[in-house]
Amino acid sequence: MAKNKKKQEEEILVDLDTKVSSAEAWVENNKNYLVGFIAAIIIGVAGYLSFTRLYIAPREKEAQYELYLAQELFEDENFLQAIEGDGNALGFLAIAEEYRWTKASNLARYYTGVSYLNLADYKNAIKHLDKFSTKDDILGVVKYGAIADAFLELNQPKEALDYYTKATKQSSNSLVTPIYLERAGQTAFLLEDHKKAMGFFTRLKKEFPESNEARSAEKMVAKLSAK
Repeated sequence: MAKNKKKQEEEILVDLDTKVSSAEAWVENNKNYLVGFIAAIIIGVAGYLSFTRLYIAPREKEAQYELYLAQELFEDENFLQAIEGDGNALGFLAIAEEYRWTKASNLARYYTGVSYLNLADYKNAIKHLDKFSTKDDILGVVKYGAIADAFLELNQPKEALDYYTKATKQSSNSLVTPIYLERAGQTAFLLEDHKKAMGFFTRLKKEFPESNEARSAEKMVAKLSAK
């Protein structure tokens, strides 16, 4: 029994030695490839760091300043000038294009979409809002909710409901989520999908009882229950 065990151990050691030798041989035969691969990684990382520090960082400052000027026009409800510029401010469209890869460029897409929404240009609102990406809870909800609003204005309630649903799933922020839960419920009711409507209004009533929207939710839950 002991002999068999010793023999097995010797076989394992021989097998390991063979594998190590094979690995060493592979490395030796492919060392040029490996050196090139490692060098490519180092060059790639160095290039990325140089790009972000020497190119993106300075442009980010410029873009943020231009964005600030355009935001002032937006806050004054000069939406068309905010989009296209007014001679002093570059405008959201130009910022998004000229300062690509910056945070300001991405945020400019959001403002472009919301500006078009305020101008009742719903197709452009959807187009630009869809290009905006964010990890922020509130902006994530508002992005999908605004796209849904645009689809509803275009008389496309099914598409609107899809995006209202995305908005309500994005987060449970007490500031904005109740707004889109109510709109989702009303749109589902409009489409005569009473089961979905009940789901939205029930969640609104349960999770956000202190919100203004919860009052209408109670009425809708009662109305749907009667059906």
